[in-house]
Amino acid sequence: MDVIARAWSKAVRTALPGPWRFGLVVREVVGALLIAGLAAPIEVLSGTGLALPMAVASGLLFLVRRGLPATALVLTAVASGLGGGTLPLLVCVGWSAGARIRRVGVLAGSFAAGWALMTLFGVFKDAGQVPAKLIVGFSLGGYLLLAVLPALWGRYRAQRRALTDALRERNEQLVREHAMIAHQARLRERHRIAQDMHDSLGHQLALISVHTGALEVDRTLTDRQREAVGVLRLAAVAAMRELREVVGVLHDESTALPPGPGPGPAAVVGVGAGAGGVGSGGVDGIEALVESSRAAGTPVSLLRDGERRPLTASAGHAAYRVVQEALTNAHKHAPGAPITVALRYEPDALVVEVVNPAAPEPVGVRAGGAAPAVVSGGQGLTGLRERARLVGGMVHAGPTAGAGFRLAAVLPYRGADGAAAQGVDAGSAAGPETGAAYPEADAWPLGVPGAAAGPPKRRSPAIGCAVGGVAVLAAVLGLLVWGVAGFVRAAEESTVKRSVYDSTELGAPEAEVRKQLPRGSDFFLRNLEGTGPTPPEGADCVRYLSDDNGGTAWGEDAVVRFCFKDGVLVEKQHYRVKQ
Repeated sequence: MDVIARAWSKAVRTALPGPWRFGLVVREVVGALLIAGLAAPIEVLSGTGLALPMAVASGLLFLVRRGLPATALVLTAVASGLGGGTLPLLVCVGWSAGARIRRVGVLAGSFAAGWALMTLFGVFKDAGQVPAKLIVGFSLGGYLLLAVLPALWGRYRAQRRALTDALRERNEQLVREHAMIAHQARLRERHRIAQDMHDSLGHQLALISVHTGALEVDRTLTDRQREAVGVLRLAAVAAMRELREVVGVLHDESTALPPGPGPGPAAVVGVGAGAGGVGSGGVDGIEALVESSRAAGTPVSLLRDGERRPLTASAGHAAYRVVQEALTNAHKHAPGAPITVALRYEPDALVVEVVNPAAPEPVGVRAGGAAPAVVSGGQGLTGLRERARLVGGMVHAGPTAGAGFRLAAVLPYRGADGAAAQGVDAGSAAGPETGAAYPEADAWPLGVPGAAAGPPKRRSPAIGCAVGGVAVLAAVLGLLVWGVAGFVRAAEESTVKRSVYDSTELGAPEAEVRKQLPRGSDFFLRNLEGTGPTPPEGADCVRYLSDDNGGTAWGEDAVVRFCFKDGVLVEKQHYRVKQ
């Protein structure tokens, strides 16, 4: 019983899909009652005697047309072949089938099966009364007009609604993507600011700390001067600590930035290899960094090996940042230790290496005093690895055998995008450091994986539906013309002219008389059987319509009758019958 109950519940949910809101329930019930109310009087006028069954079937099929559109269409077509009461329902189920059946093959098959069954039952019902070709023609025309044409309109409305919904969703997706892109731009800018603050300001503060530490132990200074230098050193240390906190906040805000294409913090910055100066960010700026560290009292040696090769702006800037970070870390963690900076131009990449041994003795410590606190944000090496990755290189950092430290980077001459390094100048590198702005959001790659690069290309549903509608109307018009022509021809073949009737004489051979008579059509002549005066006994009579309608009242037909016996014409009559 449970299996039967579940099957019944599933069948009901399929035939009557929800959600059944109050407005929908009222609309469906009113529609079913209206369709049933139209079916009953039409069947009464048709004289089929199926008024009640057709009314009930029409109401039920109207209710299930939403859940079972193909089934409702086929059953309605069958009922339309048996009687005309379901013709209003045929319009409704045709609309519903066109709007709800998504697969074109199922839709076409349902309509074809419906028309075939409608024609077949119509032929069986009117066999012997109406010519089969007329039944086929009129059923096809009526089916195209009452079922196919509403289906095309319903399909157009459904596809238009689907296209509108898709465009609305696409617009909402683009708005979300643009918001994500703007958020990415802000995060990248925060990341760039944090990285530059860490690299540039951190390096300068480290140099200030080293200088003040060296002055603090200078024996030529008085106690008051030494105290002032100590205050300056503590201020530099405090500034480095605050800088670390600010950089940490900025990095925490930008950690959600997903890696991927687009202008990264290092890919869009940098100047040409030929630029110089401490803040230039190119390879030539490395020598100024070295001189700055030497001025602080730290022995730094700069070694170059190989034939110099041009670098992209981003690769040159990455080399500058590697040396700057390494010198800063050496000043903080190994003050006073000699530092070696090496630039080796290999055949395919520039190798930047900075090595320092362990500090010989803490610098800037008074007798009996404690070593100054080392401030480290922990972001420098992470930023360097990201810069190197964006230009297609790599960074290695680790201790050496002598308790020292080594920082090395491999930076290819060509960037990660494969563009040849042509000594790009500062004006050609797009990015905030060179004064250029980020691209507009519309020019950025979409931030959602798998998102289309442009709006979806869709064909307008109006074109196909309009073509189908024109084809249906053309077919209906053709069938109408064919039907009218056939009707006129059948009427002519069932009508005897007055001149033929008057020229026919009694006693004329039957064969000669029949040659002058038309072929006749059952559609017009089947109701004339048995009409008129009593024919002669044993005579074979044929009846035709007459073109002599003079004196006939409305609803009457003029009829002629020819009776044959023993091969001759024995009687001819001209009379009137009510239709």
